[in-house]
Amino acid sequence: MTDVPFPIQPMLAKAMDAVPEPSSVPGGLSYEPKWDGFRAIVHIADGKCEIGSRGSKTLTRYFPELVEALLAILPERCVVDGEIVVRRGEPGAERLDWEALSQRIHPAESRVRLLAEQTPSSFIAFDLLGIDDNNLLEVPFAQRRKALEGIGESFAAPVHLSQVTDDVELARRWLVEFEGAGLDGVVAKPLAAAYEPNKRRMLKVKHHRSADAVVVGYRVHKSGQGVGSLLLGLYDDGGELRNVGGASAFSDKRRLELVDELEPDVMRDDSGEIVRGETDRSRFASAKDVSYVRLHPRRVVEVRYDQMEGDRFRHTAQFERWRPDREARSCTFEQLEIPAAYDLSKVLA
Repeated sequence: MTDVPFPIQPMLAKAMDAVPEPSSVPGGLSYEPKWDGFRAIVHIADGKCEIGSRGSKTLTRYFPELVEALLAILPERCVVDGEIVVRRGEPGAERLDWEALSQRIHPAESRVRLLAEQTPSSFIAFDLLGIDDNNLLEVPFAQRRKALEGIGESFAAPVHLSQVTDDVELARRWLVEFEGAGLDGVVAKPLAAAYEPNKRRMLKVKHHRSADAVVVGYRVHKSGQGVGSLLLGLYDDGGELRNVGGASAFSDKRRLELVDELEPDVMRDDSGEIVRGETDRSRFASAKDVSYVRLHPRRVVEVRYDQMEGDRFRHTAQFERWRPDREARSCTFEQLEIPAAYDLSKVLA
């Protein structure tokens, strides 16, 4: 096989507030849809297929139907970067189904097999990192894409080739139009760039700002029943898990459901009693109950937020979805989308 390391961290994207012009990057840009699925790097060699995710969590066992298709369709020795998605809807009215995709991560083998039949997955290929004896990591993206298109001629459902364009106006239309199909933005890739694992060398434009955070605990709702808010954490450069705020705004029904969902993660002492903690008390609400139920830091959630103030979300974040494909340790401050600098005088003018 090629000497492309596996598992390998995927190359990442830096957030932008608008689709960038091709001239903004030496060598120009290629634009493609930003798929809303599980990032997946497929490694095929010696008749075996392995699927790694961001954070190097192995996804292979969860998608047996996709493994079978990838072995049949992709070259015998290759490493391909792409996205796993689940499609739903009638022909002509299909869209991506994140909820169905997230349910595919299940510990029971029987459930995995059942879901493979009920909600089969697809793989969208968008980069080629190695083929045969050729390591393509140092090759410019323009050449990697050409090589990918070469093997893509034999692709058939459920393996697909992500479309690209060098037309920035078309990419801007994609940003608006493709949202209706469940996609969440546009990615711009420097044509002259090598593939740099775990580096933010690509550019992305999304429809909202989001972050993946570790759920470190929850507060009981003021009614005394259900989860009032989730406490969130991110790992800093030193590997310390730091509190960054909370997520709330759940319905009465959802608050009660969350208690059951989080039960496996609740910390208990040797006697079986729930372990509780306290957050810092706000000087604006000194009488407020700041106790919370501590959770083992292993569950990851995607939240929407508006902006950061220091190292915390300025306002309460909004629950978006669970991220069973993410390892808690991969949730760091580096992922946060820092808004581009803007001249205050333009705001005041």
